[in-house]
Amino acid sequence: MSVFFPAEMADEALFQFLHNELIQYVNNAESGENENGRCVSKPENMGFRVGQGLIERFTKDTARFKDELDVMKFICKDFWTCVFKKQIDNLRTNHQGIYVLQDNKFRLLNQLSAGKQYLEHAPKYLAFTCGLVRGGLYNLGVKSIVTAEVSVMPACKFQVMIQKM
Repeated sequence: MSVFFPAEMADEALFQFLHNELIQYVNNAESGENENGRCVSKPENMGFRVGQGLIERFTKDTARFKDELDVMKFICKDFWTCVFKKQIDNLRTNHQGIYVLQDNKFRLLNQLSAGKQYLEHAPKYLAFTCGLVRGGLYNLGVKSIVTAEVSVMPACKFQVMIQKM
């Protein structure tokens, strides 16, 4: 008996499986070393390269962006929808180069418990996405530092600090 999965559902399941395997691989590879930062930097660097490639594909038929805010709106709406099948729930800025992107049900944290026992593992699951955003922004001409924080799972906030090139 075969089970029918719509293409989008299968794509999402494959992406989540690949992401989980990536985290597992990096954790196992780094388990003998005491460099906890490397457990985050490797997936972040991989995400950066993927973000660069994805943004090239997503923007090939798009007009140039007017300003930094337009770029961030594109990331929150179109880019996020293509990758995570939903828009960012909230975008805030201080109009001085800092943006906060809030996702109230971040898909890569959904499989973890909603309780606090897995909260300490959240940074490992967010590193790839931080790199994804940073790589996408970089290819759009916006140099940035992207960090993430989780206080209640599966909600998370990504902070994007724009650096002048």
